[in-house]
Amino acid sequence: MNEHDDITAVVPCFNYGEWLREAVDSLLAQEGGAPHVVVVDDGSTDPQTLAILDDLPVPVLRQVNGGLSAARNAGYRSTDTPLVISLDADDRLPPNALRLLKRPLLEDPSLGFSYGVTQFFGDWDRTMDFPPLDPFRLLFRHIIGPVGLTRRALWEDVGGYDPAFRTGYEDWDFWLGALEHGWRGAKVQEVTFLYRRHGETMVHGARREYRRLYGMLREKHAALFQRETELARASDAGVLERAIYRYFWGPRPVPPAVEQAVYRLVFRS
Repeated sequence: MNEHDDITAVVPCFNYGEWLREAVDSLLAQEGGAPHVVVVDDGSTDPQTLAILDDLPVPVLRQVNGGLSAARNAGYRSTDTPLVISLDADDRLPPNALRLLKRPLLEDPSLGFSYGVTQFFGDWDRTMDFPPLDPFRLLFRHIIGPVGLTRRALWEDVGGYDPAFRTGYEDWDFWLGALEHGWRGAKVQEVTFLYRRHGETMVHGARREYRRLYGMLREKHAALFQRETELARASDAGVLERAIYRYFWGPRPVPPAVEQAVYRLVFRS
């Protein structure tokens, strides 16, 4: 019996053929059985990527380049499983990830999503373990990350990933939308996401545009940000930690180049 027949894994890909097979293989090798897998080719132009897409053992959807959000949404719309997870084409899941992530959703039907600890590989090494899920913290820092197992109903409520965040933080926007619609999530205290760091990626561009993108988040989710005082009272963060989130993680006053240099030092392979 396949434990994960109720899950679809969506893999958006734009010219990432170099790593695409690793991402797909990590899904097909999940303990308990492989989920349904659909790769969304977001208008790739690289010959190597196109050749690999033609040779994959899973369905491939092709679309004109529309960005990461549009590709994820196309994958979600292509299937009707009750659970969905999105994995970028340059990343991987450890073999036990789906078992770990599904457990809290089975135990508590009211939960909308689950996520775990991130392990870097490639140019960076070590794990990044954010604090426990807390709506107050999420207002000021993206403490969930891009990979979580979600209920399809949550994606429908939120309206999918917003293409307006084409240059980054579309996943942070998605999780804020989940909170606005009353969904709760659970954190699994084990590594469930293998995050490849390599060269200049979308993450670097998003960090350089942080203030504009964070302004978009605050404007779009204004009703949630207006509840800041209420969410702070409910948070387990102390006074000092709340101040750090408000005045450091929110505005992020450190120049992007300096921040990246520190991260490279801390997480260097």
